[in-house]
Amino acid sequence: MNKQQTLNYLLERNILLSPELLHQLPEEIDTETLLQLTKDKFKTAPLILNQDLYSSSGQSADIHWQDYDTSRALHEKGKQSTYSKFMEHITPSSPATQTAQLQEQVQLEKIETLPPIKNESKEGTVTIIKSYTEEGAKRDVQDFVSHFKARYESIKKILLARPELQNSISISRAAKKAEREQVSIIGMISEKRETKKGNIMLHLEDPSGIIKVVLSKSKPETFELAQDLVLDEVIGITGSTGDNIIFANTIYFPDIPLNHELKKAPDEAYAVFVSDIHFGLNLFLEQDFLKFIEWLKGDYGTEHQREMAKKVKYLFVVGDIVEGIGIYPGQEQDLTQPDIYGQYEIATKYFKMVPEHIKIIICGGNHDAMRIAEPQPIFDPKICKGFYEIHNMIMVSNPAVVNIHSSDGFPGFNVLMYHGFSLPFYGDNIQSIRQKGGMDRCDLILKFYLQRRHLAPTHGSNLYMPDPKEDPLVIDIVPDIIATGHIHRIVAGNYRNVTFLNSSCWANQSDDQARRGIVPNPAKIPVINLKTREIKIMNFKGEANA
Repeated sequence: MNKQQTLNYLLERNILLSPELLHQLPEEIDTETLLQLTKDKFKTAPLILNQDLYSSSGQSADIHWQDYDTSRALHEKGKQSTYSKFMEHITPSSPATQTAQLQEQVQLEKIETLPPIKNESKEGTVTIIKSYTEEGAKRDVQDFVSHFKARYESIKKILLARPELQNSISISRAAKKAEREQVSIIGMISEKRETKKGNIMLHLEDPSGIIKVVLSKSKPETFELAQDLVLDEVIGITGSTGDNIIFANTIYFPDIPLNHELKKAPDEAYAVFVSDIHFGLNLFLEQDFLKFIEWLKGDYGTEHQREMAKKVKYLFVVGDIVEGIGIYPGQEQDLTQPDIYGQYEIATKYFKMVPEHIKIIICGGNHDAMRIAEPQPIFDPKICKGFYEIHNMIMVSNPAVVNIHSSDGFPGFNVLMYHGFSLPFYGDNIQSIRQKGGMDRCDLILKFYLQRRHLAPTHGSNLYMPDPKEDPLVIDIVPDIIATGHIHRIVAGNYRNVTFLNSSCWANQSDDQARRGIVPNPAKIPVINLKTREIKIMNFKGEANA
């Protein structure tokens, strides 16, 4: 194999090759040598194969590669590091007991080598709670059936926690009840229509059967809720029975519990949220984005804003990192970088400017180089290899849940990241939201998600992979923060102690966006004080600064 074939072979196995090693390798590499570069030499493959690993004589070393790469980076910068201990562990002469010693030293290193940040006790913590990892596969009709059954069961568990629904019965049993009996059921909406008398008729379905449910306009509060019901969402109903029909009294949503705690961190730290950067687009606001980077470094803004920047520990990037290729007709005319690899190289250059003490948590969006069907996987190392060289970057699927800023005695904050491909559908199709402004009222759409405990309940509101084991878009973990993007509008608010945010963008309005009715609020970012849960909106557009 030549060097290019070797590089391709390793990239297919998610292994990156350091430039120094690539330069030193012979032009032709035999198969035996190539196998030594991969999993034959180690129990798990390294993230980046460098000259030291290639030259080491050890075999089957059990190494935590992320810690190894962090240690190597510190070593190359001349800082105190356990790199030599890692290399000793890799050699055959190292005793097995060195593993535990090495892990202890790595933990010490993480504490001892923190950047000196005023008023901060330790580096931010990030734990991935949910990130979709299943590989794409061929789907058939049964997968859709199993997918919706899994969704029904997940949301049914949430609804059963409500006292009003704890005595719910199956739809088949409800259909056999005598007339005018009071029942409660949980079902998925398979049909919705208006009757001749102006009432709303639903068909509710569960694994046992289907039943009709009438929501009468004579009950204004329930009828108003019924107008915003959508197909495929799972709800609870209480009412009285008729002949294979239920006359509803009340609608119950899975919703966020009323007693959901408003968590506040014991120390002052900040989380910043951005999305829709669109690197590679000719309308990208480069100078404004550079001001944002300078602020993160503490070199831009008022004195108060610079003090805030010193305490930023988390940067969430919620999809559409690059402009992409072939997203809409004529897009090539709007690009400064027509190569997708080049777009991610630009993105890597900017993300490397972010101070290393700030954790970058990043997911994809519909413009990124990955499947558009949700859940979207993490970034492909073949296309976005530079991301895998950024040690403070944590890549997750879209959607995903991560926990940040936990400490002894404090559980941290659960952050739900979702790029938001389904947002326009609900802005256009939910009557109450459409009447109040549609996509301009993203706050109402995010409230809708939380009430339904789902990010896209209606089939057709997004493209998705029907997982037969689970529905990854169910909000089964109550978040402390939900962050979206996609529609380029800045939104911040609170619903039942859940902070909701929609990040803005870093590009001016394109002709394609104008045609779709997207009016951006570019270069504005929400910043959360984790100690007070206060939200500030910072404006980096032009000379403005809020």
